Parts: sequence; structure tokens; C-alpha cells
Amino acid sequence: MNDERLTVTEASEDTDGERRQRPGPDRQPDPAPVPEQRERAGKRRRRGPGPVTLLVLPGLVTVTGVAAFLALTGGLPSPWPEDSGSGQTAAAGIDPSYVPWLRKAASACPVLEPSVLAAQIDQLSGWSDDTDGLSGQKGIAAFTDSEWRTWGRDDDGSGRSSPRDPADAIMALGRRDCSLAGKVTDLRTEGRVNGDLVDLTLAAYATGPDAVAEAGRVPPAAETYLGEVKALIPRYEALDRDDSGDGTGAAAGALLSAPVSPLTITSPFGSREHPLTGVTKLHTGVDFAAPQGAPVVAARQGRVVFAAPTTAYGNRVVVDHGSIDGKRLETTYSHLSSLEATVGQSVEAGTPIGRVGSTGLSTGPHLHFEVVFGGYYADPRPWLAAGG
Repeated sequence: MNDERLTVTEASEDTDGERRQRPGPDRQPDPAPVPEQRERAGKRRRRGPGPVTLLVLPGLVTVTGVAAFLALTGGLPSPWPEDSGSGQTAAAGIDPSYVPWLRKAASACPVLEPSVLAAQIDQLSGWSDDTDGLSGQKGIAAFTDSEWRTWGRDDDGSGRSSPRDPADAIMALGRRDCSLAGKVTDLRTEGRVNGDLVDLTLAAYATGPDAVAEAGRVPPAAETYLGEVKALIPRYEALDRDDSGDGTGAAAGALLSAPVSPLTITSPFGSREHPLTGVTKLHTGVDFAAPQGAPVVAARQGRVVFAAPTTAYGNRVVVDHGSIDGKRLETTYSHLSSLEATVGQSVEAGTPIGRVGSTGLSTGPHLHFEVVFGGYYADPRPWLAAGG
């Protein structure tokens, strides 16, 4: 539970830059011309190379050699490392806050991958939520009002279900696709259709499952849509990768591991009336039930930037996890009975940082856990490993 907004002064970061070196071989000064010796008397004096030849000719030879080298090697090597980005999501231009929802939406359906959902949204709207005045489609997943009544929910707990809410739209598209995947899976099991399940699911989205059943495969009317979506999938394949190898300890599709176990939610993220103050406001995190003194651990590798008592949050720890696609990610742990971390300490996922308690404005032992992404509170649930 909480009554105050997180205020954390981020430590300034030193940007390590490389000093670009001028390419090219080091050249020693040309040796001074050797004075000519007089030839023996009676013989004609032999004229040596003039000063212009001595100075220009070596330079021409060097330039010719360098040009030949560049032609063979394709150019000088850059002193800067190749910028591969932090995954293809950055290059694709997805808002990083969408990533947990794409993964959560896909996790409910074994046929789908996050990259498929992302490619669909790219094809449908180009990630723009502008309304199509002719078709009535709204939001990044292009839902009509009638479609939204079937598939839409308030998935992010904002108090309102809307196709213009990206989290709601992504989850609704996942439910719709998963339903279609179930239908085409049954058709293929019955031997009525042939083909890849992802292809058949996308075809069913474009033309309906009945058209797929009638054609016995991907119908011609769906081939253009299918081709466009599949051409976009590679740019989003980074979303499908397992993040458990980066020190987070989280399962595939999640960025954070469980701060306390088990993850039993007693108060979710979203608007609510505070049980002690009676004020209705945003509950900026999730409350997890846990016994007094239960261990609380860091949810991801990072650095402790705050560890001290506060009025509303009680004993509180804040961990800075660095930047994801240019936005800072922090997690907070509040109402602790004791602090087991210090400011400046480096932690890994699973490092003990405190004990569950009921300090501050609290009605009983629990962990109030927050995710702060890009300076804004985010619902922690889609960030956490499923089943934590």
C-alpha cells in the first residue's frame, strides 16, 4: 500500500566515449637529399632527381598503395563498435512498455509468439492509434466497436476498457488470435485443413475460420495479408527470446523474477480507495501477501539507490536496473520489517534485500511491490515471471 509517489534522484552516469583515431600509417620525415658528389674531371656531370621528385614521388606511391588496400578490404575499419542496439525491438520502434503485454498476451496461447502479435499490429496500424473514419477501426490493433464488445477487457486495471489503451488492445488481439488458433487446430486434427498452425490462424483472422475450412488450407483471399505479416515477423523476433540468461532469473517472456514467494495478490495495481485514509487514488503497485519476516529478494540485476525508512511506505528499498530501450527501469519494495541492503550495493535477481513487514501505512504484513518504467508507474504483473 502506498500514499506517496516515488522520488528517487538518479545517479548521474558517466558516458564512456572513444576518441576517434585518424587512420593511416605513421610516416617518418623524408630524409634530406644527399648532396651530389662531383664526378671525376673530364666526365659530364650526371643530373640527379630534383627536389620536386624527391618530395612528391613517395607521396604518390603511398597514396596509390593506400587506395589499392582500401579497394581490396572495402575501406578503413571504424574505431566505433557496430551498433546492434538492445534487441530488435528498439530498431522496430516499439514502445518498450508494450513488450510485457505482448509477451503476456502470447503466453496464453501455445500457437502464438509475441513477434506474431507485434507483426500483426504493425501490419494493421503501424503502431498508430488513429481512428479509421471509414471502417470504424480504433487503436493500434484496429478493433471495431462490435469486435471490442467481444474481445475487449480492462486488462491493465485502469478502470476503463478501451481499444485505444495499448495494453487492453494487445491483450484483446491475443485473445482473438488464440480463439482462432483453437479453431484451426481442431480443423487440422479432424483432417479438414492442412498447413502451418500460425499460417492458418492468421488466415482465419483475415477471412474467418469458415473460409479456411472451405478451402482446406490458407485461402487465396488471405494470402496477401499472410505474406505481409510474415514479412514483418523477423524484425520482432527479439521479443521471443528467453531473457533468463541475462541475470534476471526470470522465466522466458518475463523481465522480472518473483520478489517474494508465492505471488499471492491481495491488492492489484489500479485505482482504489485506500483502506486507511479512505482516499481514492492510483494504487501504484501490487500487494503480495506474505508472513511477517518472509525474505524479500531483488527481482532483477541492478543497484540499490534507496534503502531507508519512510512515512507512508515504511522501510523501503529501491533498485535501479538500468535502461531498457532508453527508459529507466526501477523496482521498489516497501513496508519491510527490516532492511538487508545498502545504497550503492550491486544485486542479482534473488539477492536478499529485506524482510516482509507492516511498517508505514499498512494494515498487516505484506510486500508492496512497484515497477517504475521511464518515470511512470507500471502494472508489475505482466513484468513478472508467470507463476513466480
